Amino acid sequence: MKKGIHPKYNAEAKVVCSCGAKLTLGATVDNIQVEQCSACHPFYTGGGQKLIDTAGRVDRFKKRVAAKKKTTDKKAKRSTEERKVAAKASRNIKAQGEAIKKKLAETKK
Repeated sequence: MKKGIHPKYNAEAKVVCSCGAKLTLGATVDNIQVEQCSACHPFYTGGGQKLIDTAGRVDRFKKRVAAKKKTTDKKAKRSTEERKVAAKASRNIKAQGEAIKKKLAETKK
């Protein structure tokens, strides 16, 4: 092995979990922060699922779902009668535009 290219190995590295458990093991860094360890992971504890919100992902998801629901609620509030009136007005405007084009074409002849 070449000398001077390998990182320094620390046999007494400290691992701290978010649940508060502390472990000591060998690593190339002195301190390691982890979110789950054998003391709190559901596989080892036999407990249910533990939700860990990393960087607010759950909050962002809930916010996005609420915004989507809000827009669909606005669309649902519009009654069918209002939609019919809007469609009729659109057809009237289109018919008026075609009539104007027809009159312009006749005047140019």
